[in-house]
Amino acid sequence: MIIKALVKPAYYQDSVALMWISRRVHACAGVHKAAVMMATPQNKDIMREAGLFTEAVARAGPGDMVIVVSAETEEAAAGALREAEQWLAKPVGEEKNSTTSSQYRHLAAGIRSLPGADVAVISVPGVYAAAESLKALKNGLHVFLFSDNVSLEDEIQLKRLAHQRGLLLMGPDCGTAFIGGVPLGFANAVRRGGIGIVGASGTGMQEIMCLVDRWGGGISHAFGTGSRDLSMGVGGITTLDALEILARDEQTKVVVLVSKPPAPQVAEKILRRVGGMGKPVVLCLLGNNNTTSRRGVYMARTLEDAARLAVVLERGEAPGTDTVEGSVPTLSLDITGGYLRGLFSGGTLAEEALLILRACIGRVYSNLPEGETLADPNFSKENTIVDMGSDEFTVGRPHPMIDFSYRLERFQREVADPRVSVILMDVVLGFGSHPDPAAELVPPISEAIKEARRTNRDLNIVLNVVGTDADPQDYTAQVTRLKTAGALVAPTNAQAALMAAKLLSSGRGKLELEVNKQ
Repeated sequence: MIIKALVKPAYYQDSVALMWISRRVHACAGVHKAAVMMATPQNKDIMREAGLFTEAVARAGPGDMVIVVSAETEEAAAGALREAEQWLAKPVGEEKNSTTSSQYRHLAAGIRSLPGADVAVISVPGVYAAAESLKALKNGLHVFLFSDNVSLEDEIQLKRLAHQRGLLLMGPDCGTAFIGGVPLGFANAVRRGGIGIVGASGTGMQEIMCLVDRWGGGISHAFGTGSRDLSMGVGGITTLDALEILARDEQTKVVVLVSKPPAPQVAEKILRRVGGMGKPVVLCLLGNNNTTSRRGVYMARTLEDAARLAVVLERGEAPGTDTVEGSVPTLSLDITGGYLRGLFSGGTLAEEALLILRACIGRVYSNLPEGETLADPNFSKENTIVDMGSDEFTVGRPHPMIDFSYRLERFQREVADPRVSVILMDVVLGFGSHPDPAAELVPPISEAIKEARRTNRDLNIVLNVVGTDADPQDYTAQVTRLKTAGALVAPTNAQAALMAAKLLSSGRGKLELEVNKQ
């Protein structure tokens, strides 16, 4: 194996562009791993863990960019480095970042060129993110902070400043937003309407937005907050400010808040605020089974329930009992054999699936805090759910919503295990995601099912596709191709998890017929 590195001194590109270039370099013939990153200490640790650390990488400074490839031959490695340089040389806006049409060297120049702008999207290495966010806030811009690796102290300082200036600091590590009909980060094409969302959960917000769209509702705005916003340290600053915006927004008729359970003191502040909004509020705090008696506040235990409740309330109807806690089973199932392996790209989707499966089948191993901890997240044990979008799986690789290669490698290993009878996966469509997931998934799914039938083995592939027909990938077309390949496609993430649990207890038969009617 050949490892070659190229260092470009004092050369900066944003992390979204670098993610796309990494994917293209990784796809070069003969390349096993590739990383195109700024040489920050955190990124050096990532490359070290990925086996991509060289002397050249060690010498590079935080303002330098490094391109590292692991390839079968010298020629393949050299070719991949040339490919990376060609992509870096293209002007920003030429495919590698289709959302940008002009390139500026500093924020002030961008503001001068677009004086009506009121939101800055910041996607830089974490060590630079706080400084860039501070500049944006001081220039009167709301901030969508895509970057991670921002310290808690910086996050608190930035959010306090944003609050003082009447601005929002969405993030850090904010993956999704939808503001005034404009999607930011990973987001879907959904219709406008009267439902506003605030969430510390990227794929959780995407699931709710897509289900709302599918069931006839519409979205006014969706604000990501960053995963730490409801912690004691941050105190829900962005969540409370976003709720305030939605309370004043005339278009917003219903508000949805989705997250993991907040810190208790923060939860009290949130409940006091939503209880006095004067609009119906749906709370979806995954893993929290508590209820509230506050008027106009509705508790949802799943993302599906949250979307269904929001649509009913947007229509001005009273929610029926079938919209509350309807899809979470309370009885354990009698498992007849075989193991489940869940390979997720969305952290919230993985967490929701884990919670449902644990209620149905008992112990589930995972790299998520709520599961039984895997000794090594690269290797499954018994029933396992893994979030493959977490840091340990994105070391030297693009996010699995963009690049399916490592998730498919894991898929091949799992289906080769004769003890496995159910594979559960999410497929997230929309802006920023893979342009055609079915093209990646159909061949291995078809082959796995064909081989299972040849050997008379019970193997089921259960999927949930997050998306809409207006997304660039076309939800209906993707689902049709995946079903044709033999996958069972559930209408929601919660139902996919429940379907997987039932398959472990009852086998295919009647359940497959029920699924294919949908």
